[in-house]
Amino acid sequence: MSKESGLKAERAAEEFLKARGYAILDRNFRTRFGEIDLVARDGDMVVFVEVRFRSRDDFGSAQETVGREKQHRIVRTAQAYAQSRGLDAALRFDVVAVSPRGCEHFPDAFDALEAL
Repeated sequence: MSKESGLKAERAAEEFLKARGYAILDRNFRTRFGEIDLVARDGDMVVFVEVRFRSRDDFGSAQETVGREKQHRIVRTAQAYAQSRGLDAALRFDVVAVSPRGCEHFPDAFDALEAL
């Protein structure tokens, strides 16, 4: 996937979430552990969103590409984000799958404790 395709997918996911009442707090937060595409607020919950783009499902769906190793990196990065911002909120990890058909949202896509 090209950088341009990735940016388009992230923008589509951001607009999708905003239309559902999420407030976007940050984009492309990076640490030495990895990157989180979007950080959002859903009520009292801080949501770390992994955006996945797939033009086809021949080799599995977008959400299936977020394996245990990727989950582990996202959780470590989220912990660094929460610590750096002094967050005292419940955390959740979502996946937004973007395809030519649109966006599909998978709230609480993986268990943070299992990913550690």
